[in-house]
Amino acid sequence: MALSIFFFSLLLIFLSHFSSSHAESFIGVNYGQVADNLPPPSETAKLLQSTSIQKVRLYGADPAIIKALAGTNIGIVIGAANGDLPSLASDPNAATQWINSNVLPFYPASKIILINVGNEVSMSTDPNLVNQLLPAMQNVQKALEAVSLGGKIKVSTVHAMSVLGNSDPPSSGSFAAGYQAGLKGILQFLSDTGSPFVINPYPFFAYRDDPRPETLAFCLFQPNAGRVDHNTGIKYMNMFDAQVDAVHSALKSMGFEKVEIVVAETGWASRGDANEVGTSVDNAKAYNGNLIAHLKSMVGTPLMPGKSVDTYIFALYDENLKPGPSSERAFGLFKTDLSMAYDVGLAKSSSSGNSSGQTPSGKVTSTGWCVPKKGATVEQLQASLDWACGQGIDCGPIQPGGVCFDPNNVASHAAFAMNMYFQKSAKKSTDCDFSQTATITSQNPSYNSCVYPGGGGGGSAGVMNKYVNSDKLEKNGAIVPNGSSLLSLILFSFMSLIFHVNM
Repeated sequence: MALSIFFFSLLLIFLSHFSSSHAESFIGVNYGQVADNLPPPSETAKLLQSTSIQKVRLYGADPAIIKALAGTNIGIVIGAANGDLPSLASDPNAATQWINSNVLPFYPASKIILINVGNEVSMSTDPNLVNQLLPAMQNVQKALEAVSLGGKIKVSTVHAMSVLGNSDPPSSGSFAAGYQAGLKGILQFLSDTGSPFVINPYPFFAYRDDPRPETLAFCLFQPNAGRVDHNTGIKYMNMFDAQVDAVHSALKSMGFEKVEIVVAETGWASRGDANEVGTSVDNAKAYNGNLIAHLKSMVGTPLMPGKSVDTYIFALYDENLKPGPSSERAFGLFKTDLSMAYDVGLAKSSSSGNSSGQTPSGKVTSTGWCVPKKGATVEQLQASLDWACGQGIDCGPIQPGGVCFDPNNVASHAAFAMNMYFQKSAKKSTDCDFSQTATITSQNPSYNSCVYPGGGGGGSAGVMNKYVNSDKLEKNGAIVPNGSSLLSLILFSFMSLIFHVNM
């Protein structure tokens, strides 16, 4: 009996962890301050609380901002400037003073979760600064441990994508030879302390360097032909996944594949100079909106499936004093009057599930329903799902708690999103194409309390069993259970163990 209680307790702990990990938000934002027209920190804190943003990255450690975020439960990333590295590296007391000034007065009321020691230091032409990076990180870590915050607040540093010597195909990702010696010690530090490898992937710059139409669609998570990694046979449907997986491969090549990846910056400029390609509100909205939808789907990347990396979008506001081309001053998701620059689905109301059991809203049409074609791959459907949810349709019903969330798999969610987009469009055949992965049917795909608008109410419900009722996904020829199936399997295993112990 005692063993039964023990195993049951373990089960409860596991279920608690399983639920909390799946409820965790992976969406953060960069809060830059190179501007003279920013709203007060208190107003920004209220703005953030009205969104689904759960983490904020600061480039420094502005006490007014850190204090304004107290009690909000928003995770805060703070930074030690590159100019601080010499003293932090050479004098442990300087690290102690830094923690005493920038952490202890605010923590834990202000939820500081990570300290970035330096920003893109490896790109510096000063070899002394590069050599001081690891000692500075180690001293900051020791200062945290001295006040019992080691492990509670992580220590890392931010890298540019240029630390990679090769990123195409993703499976061949590797660090540039000139950086490997210095990175080895840093990666060992990250592994020993459980801290993340922090990097700035920017599909925006990838498109700038290769401004073909097919590259733009690939970078914006829009329907495209995809790009096949010839080493693995994996077809990538967006640049973000390809870049993140290249980083994962580079870590693996150095023996550190278990080190977590955090995306410190990624975003898209909404305007630019005449000679800058791809800068527009439409492209910025498409990239950021589709990225957010992709992260919320928790499908992960091909090499790291089933989880979303913590991602900090650049940026919260435009920074009107930043030097360089016009695009540098045009990455803001919000205007400084606190209104949205464009809607990417960050408002809490736009991300909440529809749990009322009501029919999801949408125009009724007599032309039928738009559903995935037989043979469409998971990768293709995920790309279509990301794109459709980035076009302003209501994807709340397929978010956790929504009436169409279960079964929780890509095929089911893509079917719903495809149809919602089709019903709100002009309903031409081209509106149900999705790179030739969708088709119009006269058979109603609705099931249980999940009602697909369209078709004038005709047709028989429940015919899309492959997409709606299956609890498994086919990925690269293998059947992969979704989260619900995995949980059921684990529950069954626990109960069987308890039964055998009692026998």
